Amino acid sequence: MKLRKAFWAAAAVTVLYVAALFWADSRNRVFDRLPEVAALLPALMAMSLFSYALRYLRWWWLLARIGHKTPFLHGWWAYLSGFAFTATPGKVGELLRIRYFLPLGVPPARVLAVFVFERACDVIAVALLAALAIHDSRYFALLLTFVLGLLAVVAVLATQPRLLGSIAATARKRRMPRLARLLRTLRDGLSGAREWIHPRELLVSLLLGLAAWGISAWAFVWLLGRLGIVLEATAALSLYPTAMLVGAASFLPGGVGATEAVIVVLLALHAVPLGIATLAAVAIRLAGLWFSVACGFVAIAQLERRTGAHKPVPAS
Repeated sequence: MKLRKAFWAAAAVTVLYVAALFWADSRNRVFDRLPEVAALLPALMAMSLFSYALRYLRWWWLLARIGHKTPFLHGWWAYLSGFAFTATPGKVGELLRIRYFLPLGVPPARVLAVFVFERACDVIAVALLAALAIHDSRYFALLLTFVLGLLAVVAVLATQPRLLGSIAATARKRRMPRLARLLRTLRDGLSGAREWIHPRELLVSLLLGLAAWGISAWAFVWLLGRLGIVLEATAALSLYPTAMLVGAASFLPGGVGATEAVIVVLLALHAVPLGIATLAAVAIRLAGLWFSVACGFVAIAQLERRTGAHKPVPAS
């Protein structure tokens, strides 16, 4: 039942997004070059899939480091399943993976912990890519302060789980059970992430994160070139990561709307016409966010089919 509700929620977000596209087209004729963009989508999706594979490799390796060496292919499907609900605030919908990693012997607390650790590494990787185009030391210091501040908060909460525990207890006393449950879940995830706070795990995770998100950033640079948009190399490479950071900070589901708006604004600052900028934003999000959602639902169908095939047949 919960899976069905989540599906309808994702469908609602998709319908709203499509409606917004038609609204944008009515003002800027975004769809005029849609056939051209459609021809580019397979290559963009292939780059996205390679990025997902690198992120899954990190996930699989981190679990293996703490004694959960899952079957590689089955784990791949379980990892992809989380993308079905990646269009949620903070990507928390990706915790659907708990449902499919549990039969592989990975407890929910471990899935939550690796999810939190992965998110922290991704923030660092995306921020570093976004910093490529920052030439003003003041802005770079601001970005660095934001990232280090966020990591400091994560580190403190991970090493001092009693802090969140006491806040959760207060929320429970004030009759806020959902908030209390959320805080306890966050506490368990953060405290479990301490398993990987070691030089090797941190270095490998960060390098794989940089490679994965670097591919996504390069896919956007390639798209711009195909659309005839020429930018300075570092500016082009950092543009999409910057938009993703703002989208994540907006806490909108999947950064939907905010990420696209930032892409359009940043391209407009480089004198790119509004219609072409909107087309680029829509194309990269179709090949990134919405392609990942489609992959997630394919993975769920695959996993549910396997589960159904192994259910005992009732006696007649």
